[in-house]
Amino acid sequence: MFKVDLNSDLGESFGVYKMGMDEEILKFVSSANVACGFHAGDPCVMDETLNLAKQNGVCIGAHPSYPDLLGFGRRNMQISFEEAKNYALYQLGALFGFAKAKDMKIQHFKAHGALYNMAVLDENLALALCEAVASFDENIIFLGLSNSAMNEAAKKKGLRYANEVFADRAYNDDGTLVSRKLEGAVITDEDLAIKRVIKMIKESKVTSINGKEIDLKADSICVHGDGIKALEFVKKIKENLTKEQIQIKALNDFIN
Repeated sequence: MFKVDLNSDLGESFGVYKMGMDEEILKFVSSANVACGFHAGDPCVMDETLNLAKQNGVCIGAHPSYPDLLGFGRRNMQISFEEAKNYALYQLGALFGFAKAKDMKIQHFKAHGALYNMAVLDENLALALCEAVASFDENIIFLGLSNSAMNEAAKKKGLRYANEVFADRAYNDDGTLVSRKLEGAVITDEDLAIKRVIKMIKESKVTSINGKEIDLKADSICVHGDGIKALEFVKKIKENLTKEQIQIKALNDFIN
């Protein structure tokens, strides 16, 4: 029996600005990546997101970013090892405060946007993030792209690692994600996206944007919760995984 986690980036509203359908999405996912204030989210949004996650039995994870509210954390920044580590620790601490108050545990850590994409290739940056997590709580699972520098860094720091795949994103030949700035980066055909997800889980392969077969591991599927059709897409993925006898489980249930 195959097992997989369904994760979504949530808690990304900010002040009067509302994003996503968190309350509905949380009925279908097993793990929530909660924005920690650097790219989105604020104290009240974090509080409400954790309340909703707890009500739905969804595990929570920190979703830290570069300090880039205006750019939604999608702009590259050049920062030192210490800065990267401290930015991660700061945001972990913010989420931990709310989690502790609600008797919840932080299950995982997943970087956001540009921080994630840069850490895929930059082992020094990946090591800084892993060092932050390991020093904070070595039981936290590091969630990142399959076959990336983050995977190697997590091994070096003794962290459990969960390999993430994306339901609606195209892949380059080297296994990295196609830049959102390029045509074809986001897969809008839901049926195609679901077929790709099932192939990634059962065959550990995905076809790149250029037609190359890439080996990868799928422990967790990222489903975005902020698109117009996001909710229907998440429902459809869950239904199809169930039909394929793929169990949806939180990372803590099967990542050793």
